[in-house]
Amino acid sequence: MVVEDLSVRLKAYEGRAAVLGGHGKDPVNAPMIRHWCEALGDTNPAYTGPDAIAPPTMLQVWTMGGLSGHATARSPVYEELLSLLDDAGCTSVVATDCEQEYLRELRPGDEITFDSVIESVSERKTTKLGTGYFVTTRMDVRVGDEGEIVGTHRFRIFKYAPATTKKTEPKPQRPRPVVNRDNAGFWEGVERHELLIQRCADCATLRFPWLPGCHACGSPEWDTVRASGEGVVHSYVVMHHPPFPAFEPPYAVGLVELAEGVRIVSDVVGVPYDKVRIGMAVRLEFIRYDAELVLPVFRAEDVAEVVEEVVDEVVA
Repeated sequence: MVVEDLSVRLKAYEGRAAVLGGHGKDPVNAPMIRHWCEALGDTNPAYTGPDAIAPPTMLQVWTMGGLSGHATARSPVYEELLSLLDDAGCTSVVATDCEQEYLRELRPGDEITFDSVIESVSERKTTKLGTGYFVTTRMDVRVGDEGEIVGTHRFRIFKYAPATTKKTEPKPQRPRPVVNRDNAGFWEGVERHELLIQRCADCATLRFPWLPGCHACGSPEWDTVRASGEGVVHSYVVMHHPPFPAFEPPYAVGLVELAEGVRIVSDVVGVPYDKVRIGMAVRLEFIRYDAELVLPVFRAEDVAEVVEEVVDEVVA
């Protein structure tokens, strides 16, 4: 298929419906709000009690179809678009980003309806993953069949033909952190080998990662405290797949609970990946990966015990 002809055909899908007349399988409800808040550790009182609202970031949750899907809502147009890309060799897909806009709060009992439109299909793009097209859908979420729009959810995927040729290149760099006005102070501290935790200036609640306002009282005023560096592995995963440039699986990624009570996701080093354990004591250190990148990692403190365990396994 000629690239120019394909681009014209893809552009014809812009503005067409992907979902029509979708209904949330359940109304906004307190149990699901509670599960969400417990999973995220969000104790904001606005999400409990008789006047509770739903966390805004749950917007997409109320539209999900679960394992059985939304049998009557989905338009065949979106599937046609994906099939057209499949036929053009763009058989792989990766989610790239999503954006949400909140226009008013949702409350328990609200019945959710939604429509989705194919907002845009990009020109042909070449990335390290391969060559393909970015497809963006926009979902408008309402309360009731004819209700006002209460939020908008944009979701973007990259549908592509995987790159097949490998070039001899230097070892890839680690991904750069996204630095913005809300977290720049944290990364400046890391460069100085300081792990800074935000502290609310009004209620003294500590928070991590950095946020523009306090999740406990809503205050925008804050200062920082320097972490002692002591912590324990609260949870962890061992990454085997997919392989990613600059990382060599398998490796352990830990959710470390600091002595101050907040948690941070980081590498657990100084110990074999399969010997990381929940409750393992770790200590903060900083590793410079290249001229521009310093990252906080956590080194296992009880290495002697781990080494002894490894030796015992080898002898056995």
